[in-house]
Amino acid sequence: MAARRFGRNPPERPGSNERKSDYITPEGFDRLQREYDELWTVERPQVTEAVSVAAALGDRSENADYIYGKKRLREIDGRLRFLKKRLDALTVVREKPERDDRVFFGAWVTLEDEAGETVRYRIVGPDESDPSSGAISMDSPVGRRLLGRELDDEVEVKRPRGATLYTIVGIDYV
Repeated sequence: MAARRFGRNPPERPGSNERKSDYITPEGFDRLQREYDELWTVERPQVTEAVSVAAALGDRSENADYIYGKKRLREIDGRLRFLKKRLDALTVVREKPERDDRVFFGAWVTLEDEAGETVRYRIVGPDESDPSSGAISMDSPVGRRLLGRELDDEVEVKRPRGATLYTIVGIDYV
């Protein structure tokens, strides 16, 4: 298996009011759990075996396989610790809200801009945010602007290329 690099979550800015929500969809939780299981049951044992073989070859100070393997084990162990803590802290939101005419966590929201172009986003937790696939964090500026809104509400979103005015034209929880 090819080595993967795991980045750390960027630290919150000192003095910022941003917080990392502990909500996650069932799909997002399952994805993190599968990553944990894959690291623990497949990748870590493979790397541990490779390190053992490299250590048996002798001088470890100049043994690139040994040095790289130990580094990779530290990365895997760090990611496992992070995932374990995060999985324990997360709240999986399984129920659909009572009112499906408002934007709540897990909603798919269809927005239309002034030019008639539409975009569709799903409001998710920060651990599963992926704007390129339409999953935006409830903690993001757009996510915060959408939560609690209703159909036909107008929402102004500030973007690097300027502010855009959107109208909520669809809300669903499929």
